[in-house]
Parts: sequence; structure tokens; C-alpha cells
Amino acid sequence: MGWNTLKNGDLLDAAQVEFDVLLTVDQNLQYQQNLEERQLALVVLIAQDNRVVTLLPLVPTLLVLLQTVEPGRVYLVNKPIQP
Repeated sequence: MGWNTLKNGDLLDAAQVEFDVLLTVDQNLQYQQNLEERQLALVVLIAQDNRVVTLLPLVPTLLVLLQTVEPGRVYLVNKPIQP
């Protein structure tokens, strides 16, 4: 999307125009930016690392959560759904 030069608040400004949710593994973003006034939700995947194999178990929980997210809120996904 040509956003490689955007940082911090400018990136969030652009993202909220195009998307409803920002998905990240950056656990500090929620403390660095005021998200309450934003028009997108922030979902933080919490895992030991950001490798796909590590994040995949969180996907079912993420899919359930995405049905109920609200703009301006932060959601943490750190546990897989238990069978």
C-alpha cells in the first residue's frame, strides 16, 4: 500500500481509513498510542515469538474475537480456544 514510510500515529491514521482492525504482535503499541479516539480496533497477538507456527494456535480465538471487536478498543489474544 506504499505505507512503508509511515510510522506510529501516521500509520494508524492511514489504517483506520482502510481497515476496521489492526492486527499486531507489538505488545507496546497499546501503550504508545491513544487508541480510544481511533476508528479501528487493535488486536494484539501475544506469543513467545512472531513465527507462524507459534501464532497459528491463536487463530481460532482470533476468528471468534473478530466478530465482536469495537473501534477504539484493544484486545489481547494469548490463549488458544480449548477443545
